[in-house]
Amino acid sequence: MRIPIENIYFLLCYAWNKLDEKERINISIEDTTELVDLFAKILINITKTLFKRGLDHNYIDKTDEILGIKGKLLFSQTLKSGILQKQSTICVYDEFSSNILTNQILVTTIHQLIKTKRLDKNLRNELILLVRMFPDISKIKINSSLFKKIRLNRNNKFYSFILNVCQIIHESLLPTENEGEYAFSDFLRDENKMAYLFESFVRNFYIIEQKDYQVRRETIYWNFDEIGEGNNIYLPQMQTDITLESENSKIIIDAKFYSETMSKNYGQKKIQSSNLYQLFSYLMNQRDQSSKTQTTTGILLYPTVDEDYDLHYRYGTHDIQIRTINLNTNWRNISGRLKEIIKNPSRVQIVCK
Repeated sequence: MRIPIENIYFLLCYAWNKLDEKERINISIEDTTELVDLFAKILINITKTLFKRGLDHNYIDKTDEILGIKGKLLFSQTLKSGILQKQSTICVYDEFSSNILTNQILVTTIHQLIKTKRLDKNLRNELILLVRMFPDISKIKINSSLFKKIRLNRNNKFYSFILNVCQIIHESLLPTENEGEYAFSDFLRDENKMAYLFESFVRNFYIIEQKDYQVRRETIYWNFDEIGEGNNIYLPQMQTDITLESENSKIIIDAKFYSETMSKNYGQKKIQSSNLYQLFSYLMNQRDQSSKTQTTTGILLYPTVDEDYDLHYRYGTHDIQIRTINLNTNWRNISGRLKEIIKNPSRVQIVCK
């Protein structure tokens, strides 16, 4: 499935809920054909903007030999070092510094990109010049858990976009046989990663771009009568990723990402049965006494870059639709298609798997 680089950038900005940053971080991508070049451009522009705003600083503990006493005296270490005769001590004290985790992740990511194969030469040179502008910031070993440790506030929330970019670069870089060199893996070929991206994009698009429905997550319980005390604890819960619900209407959209929209049975294209079973289960078990749950519309939503589908069925009082979005078209068409999908049905809920 080929998705233009420009559309990948749109998908990411919606998935990260960072449209404001996209407008501020102007990226010219007409000449970009490689994902690694796209992320290099984003990182270059966002870092330049960061320098204009000012690097984030915080107090960190620093242990050093100083004249006199500052902060907390490390008495035993001072005695062992034999520096008292010089009127010096070893102390731990607070220092207001830019050598903090957020900046360490950014600097380390830039260094890794510089050493990545197939990166455009001009972009590599620009990254080299850029990293020299940083003060003395330590390089660190990045792992996924580091990103979970960071707590941002309104003064440094701009780093949220930076960290999103750094995390996806980190997850896409693979070490090569040459020590210290990396290769950028094409996550567009990874259906699991693309499924998560597509789900997040669809969810946030409807949160941002429409006002008719309230957006929420919803847990759906099985409409089973319990025979025997305590049996219900063994039933798995069903939870929607997104629910768009108004006073009178509701729709369930189950967003799926596959390289092939349809399965084939003896050469005949068929809707994937497991997807229909899942959507049907949501529709049947979310029903209560309200009219909107009795008439909830279910939509299976697939991305496509070749053949589009607009299939419509009915089961009792429920409309069931199979819809596609062509990701290999201009962004105006994609946006219009998503808005059109929820315009006519009388109800909304999105379940992304």
